[in-house]
Amino acid sequence: MRTLLHPTIPGGTDLALLALRVIAGIVLIAHGWQKLDEFTPAGTEAFLGDAGVPLAGIAAWWLIITEIGGGIALLFGVLTPVVALIGIANMIGAIAFVHAGNGLFVAAGGVELVLLLIAALAPLALLGAGRLSVDRLIAAPAR
Repeated sequence: MRTLLHPTIPGGTDLALLALRVIAGIVLIAHGWQKLDEFTPAGTEAFLGDAGVPLAGIAAWWLIITEIGGGIALLFGVLTPVVALIGIANMIGAIAFVHAGNGLFVAAGGVELVLLLIAALAPLALLGAGRLSVDRLIAAPAR
């Protein structure tokens, strides 16, 4: 039954998953690129080291690669649940090492954006990319 509180829009779930993928993908690419181009890998390593992240040099490159590569993968819906889980793990690390003591708001370095990214990535980890994705093409049964 279709109601205001329970719409049953055909393809609605797939459109919602597409929106989550595209928006999260763009944000991840932007933040990975920022670490690569603006902050530089050395600057990112120094920041992470100061924050107490172990193996800060490896962690810096891990974040750059997984944010840019993972963001691109999300845009196309490639390996979506795996990419989403990696993104969630990265965000949990960001909370633990950088944002936890800074309150909620992003202007003060708080957890606001990180929590929103987790909220966007969690459905992708649990539900996958949806029909509008490369994952669907790969997993589609042969006809």
